Parts: sequence; C-alpha cells; structure tokens
Amino acid sequence: METGKLPTSNKRKIFNDPVYGFITIPDETIFDIIEHPYFQRLRRIMQLGLTHLVYPGALHTRFHHSLGAMFLMNKAISTLRLKGIRISKAEEQGALMAILLHDIGHSPFSHTLEGRIVHDLSHEKLSLLFMQELHRQKTADFSEAMEIFSGSHPNKFLHQLVSSQLDVDRMDFLKRDSFYTGVSEGVINTERIIDMLNVAGDGLVVEAKGIYSIEKFIVARRLMYWQVYLHKTVIAAEKMLTRLLERARWLAANGEDLFMTPALSVFLKNDLNGSDFSADPGLLKTFAALDDYDVFASVKVWTTHPDPILSFLSNALVVRNIFHIELQNASFDPEAVQKIRERVAESYRIPLDLTDYLVYTDIISNKAYNPYTDDIRILQKNGDVDGIGSVSEQLSVAILSHVVTKYYLCYPKNLFTGNPAF
Repeated sequence: METGKLPTSNKRKIFNDPVYGFITIPDETIFDIIEHPYFQRLRRIMQLGLTHLVYPGALHTRFHHSLGAMFLMNKAISTLRLKGIRISKAEEQGALMAILLHDIGHSPFSHTLEGRIVHDLSHEKLSLLFMQELHRQKTADFSEAMEIFSGSHPNKFLHQLVSSQLDVDRMDFLKRDSFYTGVSEGVINTERIIDMLNVAGDGLVVEAKGIYSIEKFIVARRLMYWQVYLHKTVIAAEKMLTRLLERARWLAANGEDLFMTPALSVFLKNDLNGSDFSADPGLLKTFAALDDYDVFASVKVWTTHPDPILSFLSNALVVRNIFHIELQNASFDPEAVQKIRERVAESYRIPLDLTDYLVYTDIISNKAYNPYTDDIRILQKNGDVDGIGSVSEQLSVAILSHVVTKYYLCYPKNLFTGNPAF
C-alpha cells in the first residue's frame, strides 16, 4: 500500500443523514474527493445564507446538501439501469462527481453574496474551475464529470439529472430545506419521483403514473420560494450584509484601517472578476480559503469600528436587529422613499448620499416553472412524450410560468419609533 493512502476498505464510509438515513460513499474516488480541503470547505458555507435568522433550524450546510444530492443521483442511476438504460461505469462515476461538486464554487453564505465577492462569475463557473483544478492535481479524472456538468456530454439525460427543472439538486434542497426550516410545504416524495424517471430519445422523462408527484414538486418549489428563500425578513438581512460589505470595500479603498481575514482582504480590496481568475490561477486557491467564518468574524470585529455606518450595520446583524421591510405589488412612490431617506439622514446625522447604506428599494421575483426552456416531459402509456403543462389536470402552467414580481422598501426598524441613532 502506498504510504499515506488509506486502504480501499477504509474508504467505504457511511454517513448518518437526518433526511435519508444512512448514505454510503460509493467508492474510493468519491471518498478522496470528499476528503479534499476544497470540498471540506462546504462544511463552512451555509446552505441558506442568513435564513437561520428567521428559521432557527436552518443551519445546514452545502456539505450536507452535496452529499444528499449525490445519494439521490446514485438512486436515479440505479433506477434507470433497472429500466434498461445503458449507463457505463465511467458515466456513473462522472455523474456522481459532477453532482457532488455542483456547488463547490459557492461564495460565503451561498446565494446571499453571489456576484458580490467575485463579479461576473457565477458559482457554476467557479465549480467548473474547481473541477479543472482537481483534475490538474490528479485527485481523479474529471473529464466525464466536466462534460456532464457543462452539458456537453452526448447523453443529455445525465446533465438533466445534475441541472434541469427536475434534477436531483432541486429534489434534495427542497426536501432538506423543508426539514431544517420546519416548513412542511416543501416536503416532496423523492423516492416516488426517482422511481418514475425514465429516458425517451435523448432526454429525461417521467412516467405518466408519477405525474401527481411532479405536480406536488412544482407547487412545493413555488411555496418554498415565497415562504423561505424570498421571505421578506431574509431579504432584509441579506441586503444589510451586502451593503455592509460594500461599505467595508469603500473604506478599504479609501485607506481606512480595517480588520479582515487574509482571504476576505484579497476579495474586498480588489475588484475581481472572471478574467482575473484566468490571469491568476492562484486566485482559486485563495477563494477556497474563503468561507462564512471569514465574513462573520470580520463583521464581529467591525461592530466597534469608528465608522458609524459600518459599526451600525455590523451590530444590527450580530444581535439580529433586522431592518423593517415592506412588500407590495407596485413600485414605491419615489417621493415617499425620498422622505424616508431624508428622515434617515436627519436622524442618523449623515449626508443624504450615504442613506443608500440604510435605505434599500428593489424587486424580487420568482417563476415556479418555465415550460419554454426546459420542460418537464411526461412519458405516456402509449409511448408519446408531452410537456407536463399539456397533460396535468391540477396545474395551470400559464399561472406557474408567470413571473411574480414584488417590490420592497427596507430601512432601520426604529426610524419611526424610539430614538433612532448610531
């Protein structure tokens, strides 16, 4: 046995997952990937960002989710093989590796800071960069995994299992997020959905007798977005954190002495984007050292910083003094927003142009289902394949595919009550 290497028998570990029960690591290659520091970083990335400030149980991580998605992928491949779909060992391995690493490129606090730490570089693109780097390090052969992940693999259904409107990623996060938040509206029957999967032509389909489970899946996704992912208090907390980091970035750019962890310092003191990662391969290693702990440790230190805006926002997040937020279906009256800005400027004794750090207006939107780009297809008993919208008796695809947009206005909670001040 090579020095420093664990024997194969020691790599078939079992995880006790609260959602699915026991999850077995399929083989030694997957074990080595899970053990890699890049993947272990996901233990320090919250799955739902700041959602735990609303749902206290939502403290699960991207590590949990990635293992769960791998478990469902393993089940999906076994199901398809039993139905006569040819999937080679290399394709199976590639699909497991692709789904295991599909979220490895997430920034701290997941979607909360996407595009804020690195501009113009999505977590999917960063995940692909990580796969390329792991391939270069000879951790494993990621050729098949990268083809499946990017959608260039000839077997389209393998990519659809990783990324589509009915992928194992969505199946896991709906069931897992429902479990940890306690929001029962997100509960779906993953076993039933996977049992009903099949392949027709070159694409993933659902057998007709599984249509009710798919209808429940689509409705659950819609409800979870408005009740959890786009909960108004979560939106307010996320905006506070992004504005806080913008203030820290501005202060650092203007020569202010500001505590930051080394990894966070690189990304806040430099306006980095995708081209910088291409020019400097070492940036990926620095990004791999950045997680939730870097951000929140810095935020805690900033609670005593002399800059009143930075310390105010930092304190508010640390003690959960989340800003007041109003939601409505129409845009807010500009004059009313301006009066709030003036009130904030007066109460907190700051110039009007700095009220952007304390008053936020924007929109949030959600579409439960998009039948035009990636339709969920139903395999009828006679062999015909139709989009779910044309065969479902329970769902109105016209309604579900409609983009629901809400406008919000956010400002300090005690602005009109108590004594607002820094």
